[in-house]
Amino acid sequence: MTSQAIRDPLADHLITPQNAALVLIDYQPSQFGTVRSMDPDLLRKNIVSTVKTARAFGLPIVHSTVNVASGQQEPTVPELGELLEDSPPLDRTTVNSWEDIEFVQAVHATERRKLIFCALWTEVCMAFTALDALREGYEAYPVVDAIGGTSLDAHRAGLERVVQAGAQPIGWVSLACELQRDWARVETVPAVVEIVLSDRLLKE
Repeated sequence: MTSQAIRDPLADHLITPQNAALVLIDYQPSQFGTVRSMDPDLLRKNIVSTVKTARAFGLPIVHSTVNVASGQQEPTVPELGELLEDSPPLDRTTVNSWEDIEFVQAVHATERRKLIFCALWTEVCMAFTALDALREGYEAYPVVDAIGGTSLDAHRAGLERVVQAGAQPIGWVSLACELQRDWARVETVPAVVEIVLSDRLLKE
């Protein structure tokens, strides 16, 4: 079997390492503590795997926190903070990250039009930001199993709201496979196998 020639990685309608960026919002202890839409331990595993995947493919990462500078909230949970040392958090006071000037400037600076959204909570920090990004012509891809809401209904409503506006939901495993696309692209195969299979699916 022969693979087709690699499609234009910038113009590809699917996600590629060259046309996408990861947006990571508010993975802080208080937000984790109030997620009710899925098991919090599984959520942590999934977001760690998502960030590891983004790093393996060299995606730009825009990392935001809320109210850390004011002392009202704790910073990003340690297991993610360690992975994000090269992407220091942009701390803000706004509920909607798209209403923070530095955040929007950081997204613009990635020069990527496909934004992979991971945020807590689904119905608030993911939905509000994704809706604004969509209005500005960005494509939004919420990672459905790496985000969580204050209830299952709230999570579903947040996803439905952004989907109706044009967002395309994905899962963390499908994200990894979409970025890899062809096992003949051997430079990233070891990382994908470790992240998706060895560390996760074959253990669970």
